[in-house]
Amino acid sequence: MHVIIRKYTAADLAQMNDIWNEVVRDGVAFPQTECLDSESGKAFFDSQSTCGVAEDTESGKLLGLYILHPNNVGRCGHICNASYAVSKEARGQHIGERLVRDCLEQGKAHGFRILQFNAVVKTNTAARRL
Repeated sequence: MHVIIRKYTAADLAQMNDIWNEVVRDGVAFPQTECLDSESGKAFFDSQSTCGVAEDTESGKLLGLYILHPNNVGRCGHICNASYAVSKEARGQHIGERLVRDCLEQGKAHGFRILQFNAVVKTNTAARRL
């Protein structure tokens, strides 16, 4: 498997929705309870400062994603927030770590100086370790 982290495209949205919704349905990592559909998913991912995806270039399958956006406005606009989602089948392969590293680089490129995690659910032990 050869994995790259890249900016998402419109062609990725269906797979991104699937991965995001899988995590939402699991109920251990995200505070959200509503799943995304094609319309709400497009609006959600398009509204972020940036989104990155982990792609297995051999299969073309997405393994995970992140969203990056401001945590606040004005004098706190230098602080960003991010969320990460990795498909069940790709967990334990350091995909999350690669997504975090890319996210940190993209945060800097977008002018953010601090990445703050606001909502790491206490039962999400993998995220807390990372």
